[in-house]
Amino acid sequence: MKYIVLLFLLFTPLHSIHAVKSVEEPKNVIFMVMDGTNSDVLTLARWYKGRALALDEILVGGVKTYSLQSGITDSAAAGTAMATGHKTSVDMIGLVPKLKNNKIQSVQPAVSILEAAKLKGLLTGIVSTSPIQHATPAAFTSHTLSRNGYDDIAEQQVYQGLDIVLGGGKVSLLPKKNDNILHTPSGVGSNMPFNRKDGENLLDEIKRSGYAIVETNSELEKVNKGKVWGSFADVDIAYELDRPSLAPNQPSLAYMTKKALNLLHNQQKGFFLFVEGSKIDWAAHKNDPVGMISEVLSFDAAVEEALHFAQQNPNTLLIAVADHGNSGLTMGNQNTNKSYSKTPINQFIDPLKKAKLTATGAASLLKKDRSNIDEVTSYYGLSPLSVQDMKRIETTDNVELELAKQMAKRANLGFTTLGHSGEDVFLYAYGPGKPTGLINNTDFPSYITKFLGISSLNHFNQTLFMDAKVYYEKKGYKVKVDLTDRHNPLFIAEKKGQKIIYPANKNYKLVNGKRNDLIGVNVYVNQQFWITEK
Repeated sequence: MKYIVLLFLLFTPLHSIHAVKSVEEPKNVIFMVMDGTNSDVLTLARWYKGRALALDEILVGGVKTYSLQSGITDSAAAGTAMATGHKTSVDMIGLVPKLKNNKIQSVQPAVSILEAAKLKGLLTGIVSTSPIQHATPAAFTSHTLSRNGYDDIAEQQVYQGLDIVLGGGKVSLLPKKNDNILHTPSGVGSNMPFNRKDGENLLDEIKRSGYAIVETNSELEKVNKGKVWGSFADVDIAYELDRPSLAPNQPSLAYMTKKALNLLHNQQKGFFLFVEGSKIDWAAHKNDPVGMISEVLSFDAAVEEALHFAQQNPNTLLIAVADHGNSGLTMGNQNTNKSYSKTPINQFIDPLKKAKLTATGAASLLKKDRSNIDEVTSYYGLSPLSVQDMKRIETTDNVELELAKQMAKRANLGFTTLGHSGEDVFLYAYGPGKPTGLINNTDFPSYITKFLGISSLNHFNQTLFMDAKVYYEKKGYKVKVDLTDRHNPLFIAEKKGQKIIYPANKNYKLVNGKRNDLIGVNVYVNQQFWITEK
């Protein structure tokens, strides 16, 4: 018999042995979102770069993006659809409404694929150039009625037990009048508050939870293991084109992605990593083609890092997609009605390449008296300017929009809106079990659960989100919701000398004052608590 075994080993091809080994290796999922990206900006980015994008190598299909009640979605509804497999209404984060006559009657939390991966035993992480509490990363990590509920989103993220968190949004971690704020450039128009209304200092909780807290690129470089929480900006990380000169201490999206992959992979447990190139959308809302292109290229560099990792680690599923379109950007405008067939590429690209900063970055340098208009317009690549165009910039209420408008005119570009658009978006994927063809944004969780060997998300919904009132009343408890501190709601159940308290947005309950850790966070929505049994 031993000779038979020896012969089998001698004549078994090495690739067969490796194939068996790969099945046993941990599985990884990298889910990447480029926020608010339509097809023309990808075309422009390719021409601007002068060669193929990393994304081009893994183009496999398209994605429908509409929301539950609208043909044009927002990031909250789109993120929730991709994360949970359920369509929802705009503004909602991780919640699914029940409708009657197209009106919302009630809402219920839905488990995200990140939460399911965590329960499966995988490590988890999020990376974003926006505040990490912004709509798309929030949809994968939290559950709130409004995308503007930054305090609740931040608290749930802190108590989710994520392994890697890299991005902006430090203001949502700190209480009012805290001086420990990073004063770095942020996007104009953000409505994030600069304090927590509940007075909690979540940085203290992050420290207690064993994270290495980093605030600069150099600090991130020094971290080689363990849990990491990177807060690199008050609000958002600077546009990639602006970052080297205006915020040099901040890391690029590509480096954050590479670092997160290395830290997660080193633990050999398998992981789910969410990555968002957030600010394509922010630039699109300002109709700034320079900002849009620079952020697409920033995202593409991050995809290149992820694709290299996936190629080196075959048990990795990589998905990259836009959550929706934005701005209706077109190559060609009213100026090219008759000349489009004779307009060479350089007439679109050369004006854009003159810009050294985005419209946001250039406008941030403008003095209050606007005495340095020439310098600002030069940074944005608009020199020389006609007297008429200069007058428009000097007198406008919104310098960014005027700069962008003049750049679009020079580059023969058109815009239809300052808001979102409803077109299907491109789908990019690589690895085993990848989605292909035209799919719906709610289809992503089914592909990922199948790859990870999870039967469905419904099982986890029943585990993570029970109606606290129904659960404890069935057990004979008297229950109430305590709103004495309206920023810190409590669910209280009492019976025969036992008092159980569930604080909103935390991952524990108190049984007669003793802390019992839970596998998920307690969610409070519309005067209703949703809790986990264990």
